[in-house]
Amino acid sequence: MAEAAHFQGTSASPARRWLRRSGALLAGAPLLAGLLQLTAAAPAQAASRGAVSVSVDSLTPSAPTDGETVTVSGTVTNNGRQTVTDAHVGLGVGPLLDTRSAIDAVSRHSADLQGGGSEVGGKYVQKFAQLPPGVAEHFSISVPTDKLGLDDDGVYEFDVSLSGQTAAQQWDQMLGIQRTFLPWQPSEADTKTKTTFLWPLISNVHMTAKTGAGELQTPVFLNDDLAKELAPGGRLAQMVALGKDLDVTWVIDPDLLASVDAMATGNYRLPGDGDTTTPGPKDRQAIAKQWLADLQDAVTGKEVVALPFADPDLASLAHNGTSVTGSLSHLKDATDVAAITVNTVLHVTPTTDFAWPVDGAVDPSIMKVATSAGADRVIARSDSLQETAGLPYTPSAARPVGGGTTAVVSDARLSTAFGGDLTKAGSTTLAVQEFLAQSLEVNAQTDKERSIVVAPQRMPTASQAQAMATALRALQDGNWSQSQDLGAAAKDKPDPNATTAIPSASSYPSSLRAQELPQDAFAQIARTQDKLNSFQVILSDQSRVVTPFGRAINREMSASWRGRDAQAQGFRNGVEHWLDDLADQVKLIDKSETKLSGRSATIPVTVQNNLVQPVGHLVLRLTSSMPTRLKIGGKAYSEQPVEISGGHSQSVKFTTSANANGRVTVVAQLYTEDGQRYGDAVSFDVKVTEITPTVMLVIGGGVLLLVLAGFRMYTQRKRAAARQTEEDGPGTAEQGTDEPGNPDAPSDRLPQEPEEPEESSSPSGAEAPEHPSDPAPDTAPESTDPSGTGERVDR
Repeated sequence: MAEAAHFQGTSASPARRWLRRSGALLAGAPLLAGLLQLTAAAPAQAASRGAVSVSVDSLTPSAPTDGETVTVSGTVTNNGRQTVTDAHVGLGVGPLLDTRSAIDAVSRHSADLQGGGSEVGGKYVQKFAQLPPGVAEHFSISVPTDKLGLDDDGVYEFDVSLSGQTAAQQWDQMLGIQRTFLPWQPSEADTKTKTTFLWPLISNVHMTAKTGAGELQTPVFLNDDLAKELAPGGRLAQMVALGKDLDVTWVIDPDLLASVDAMATGNYRLPGDGDTTTPGPKDRQAIAKQWLADLQDAVTGKEVVALPFADPDLASLAHNGTSVTGSLSHLKDATDVAAITVNTVLHVTPTTDFAWPVDGAVDPSIMKVATSAGADRVIARSDSLQETAGLPYTPSAARPVGGGTTAVVSDARLSTAFGGDLTKAGSTTLAVQEFLAQSLEVNAQTDKERSIVVAPQRMPTASQAQAMATALRALQDGNWSQSQDLGAAAKDKPDPNATTAIPSASSYPSSLRAQELPQDAFAQIARTQDKLNSFQVILSDQSRVVTPFGRAINREMSASWRGRDAQAQGFRNGVEHWLDDLADQVKLIDKSETKLSGRSATIPVTVQNNLVQPVGHLVLRLTSSMPTRLKIGGKAYSEQPVEISGGHSQSVKFTTSANANGRVTVVAQLYTEDGQRYGDAVSFDVKVTEITPTVMLVIGGGVLLLVLAGFRMYTQRKRAAARQTEEDGPGTAEQGTDEPGNPDAPSDRLPQEPEEPEESSSPSGAEAPEHPSDPAPDTAPESTDPSGTGERVDR
C-alpha cells in the first residue's frame, strides 16, 4: 500500500497525471458552475436593486376617511442600464405603526427594497410594457379606502412600488419603492390634541442706518431683495396668502414691518456706484402697500406674537455678549419698541412676552438672557429640553421651569418636518404625510388631552410654506386635532411628570454654537453705542439720529446673520462708519500759524456744522502749551460754549496775553457739556513778537514831550490873548476869540487822543515836533496806549 502510494505520488507517468487532473476538474465542474452562476448573478442583482426610482408627487386625500378614494400620482424613472419590461406600479399597505419611533424607522428606509406591504393588486395598478433607461413615466392610481384593508385607527405604512423584469433577471421582482404613511382616523377621536402652529414672518436685515440727505431722512436699503419677497409669488407674499385661511399664531419680527412700511412710503433708496444712492423703483411702493394690506387682513382676529425688534440672537447674546457692558440693554430696547411698531403698522396689539431662541435650543444662560427683557415664556424644543422620566407619551408643551418662567416646548419631529428641500413635489408629499402621521400618533399615545406646539424654521422658503399649509389644512380637516393659540398653550396645565430641568451649557449643539455672533461683534456694537451717546448730546433733535441708529444696532444682533459672518461684519462696519461720518459734520476748521504782535490779542477759532439741524451743548476749549509765554483768558486754557445752526459755521474768539517772544503751540478741542472729547483736536502755532521795555520807554517819552508841547502852546496863546485884551480895552474883544470856554474854538485846542491802531507798530519811527509850539507831526505813533489793547491777530 505504501509502496503503491509512493509509486503513485512519485513515479506516475505524464498520462496518469493528466487523467487525475482531468478527473478532478470534472468532479469540481458542478461547484465551479455554481460559482460562475453566482458571480454572474451578483452584478445583475446589484444593478437591478433600486434601479427604478419612484416619486409620489401627490396623495389625496392626505388623511382619508370612510367612503373616500385615495388617488396616488407620481413618476417612475429607470436609472439602470437595462430596459425594464412587463412593469407595473402597485400600491401596498404595510403594518400598523404604533409608535413614533416606528414612523421614524420607515422614514429612514423609505426606498429600501426589503419588506413592504401587501399589494392591493387587481385593477388598482398601472402597467408599462417597458421602461427604457433614463426614461420617466407618469402614473396615477385611484383606490377606494375599503379596498386598502385598513382596520384599526392609526398610522399605516403606505407603499408605492414598481415591479418588472430585466434581461438579466427574467422574473417579476420589485425594482423600486417609495414608502410613505397613510393616517387613518375615519371618525372623531375620543380625545383631540390641541395643536398650536407658529407662522413666522421673519426676514433678513434689509435697512441700513444710513438716510438720504435733507429733512426727509429717506431710508437706504442694503439691496432690493425685500421687494422680491413681497412681490406676487415671492416668499413673504406666499406666507401671507397661505396663512390667511389657516388657524395659526403669527410670529412677526417688527423690523420686517418697519422695512416694508418704509418702502410703502415710496421714499427709499438703494446703493448706487461708490457711495452714491439711487431712488427705489416706483413700482415697489405699490407692492409694499398691497402686502401690508393683505397682512392686515390676514391677522385680523388672530393671535400675533411680536419678537423683539430685528429678532436678536438670544444664544449669541447669552454666550458671547453678556461679558460686554451694555449688550443686554439693546435687548430691552428691542423689546420695548416691538409692540409700538406692530401696533403702528398693523393696527393690532401684539403679545410681547415670548422669547424664541434659534431652533428652540436652550441652556441656563440663554434662559436668563431671554427673560431679562421682560419675556416670561420661552419657546424651546423637545430635542433640547428632552424628557428624562421615560414617559410613554409626548407631554404638553407648557413647563414651569422656575422663577415664574414657562418653557413652551415645541415638538421636535413636527417642527422639523418641513426643513428639507421641498422644491420637488415628491419631497413635499413625503413631508406632509410624515407630519400627519406623527401628529396622529401623538394623539393615539394616550387618552389624556394635551397641548402640542409646532415651531417651524424661522424663514421657510416658498415651497416649504406651501407644504406647511397643505399639512395644516389636512390637520384642520382631520378628526384628531383642534387648533389653539400659543398663549393658550402656554397657560395649559403642565404635565407633572414632564421634565423641567434646563439642559447644561455643554449640551448646547456645537453646530449652532459655531454660527453665533462672536464677542468681537458685541464689542463693536458697544463701541458704536458709545459713539452714538457722545454724538446725540449735541443735537437739538436727537430722534433724527438716535432712532435710526438705535434700530440699526438692534439689527446688528439679528439671528438672521447666522451662517453669514462676512455680511454681518460688513453691516456692523457700515453702521459705525456712517455714524463717524455724521459726527464729523460738526468739527473744527484747521487753522494755520498765527502771528501775534504785542502783548495781547484776540484769536478766532471756527466751528463748522454741516448737519441739517442745529447743534449745541458743546464747549470749545483753547489750551496753550506754554502758559508762561502765552495765556488764554489769563490762564493756561479758556472755554466758551458753542451753539451753531444747521449748515453754518461760527467763529469763537479767545483773548490772549503774551509774556515773551517765541512760538507757542495752541490746541483747540471740542467737548460735550459732560466733559467728553468730541471730534479731533486742531493744533496751530502762535508766533509772539512782544514789545520790549526800552521801546516802551521811548514811546512813553514821546508821549510826554507831546503833552508838554501842547501845554506850552496853550499857555502861550492864553498870554497872547490876555495882552490883546489889555491893548484893546474892555468889551472890544472880537467874536471868535480863542477862549478856552468857547465851544466853537478852532482846532488848536488840546490835541485829540489818537485812535488805537488796528495793527501794533514799532515806536522807533515816531518823530517828535521840532518846536514845542508846533503841532504834532503826521508821523506820530498811531497809538500811545502802552497796553496794546485792541490789536488784531495777523492771520
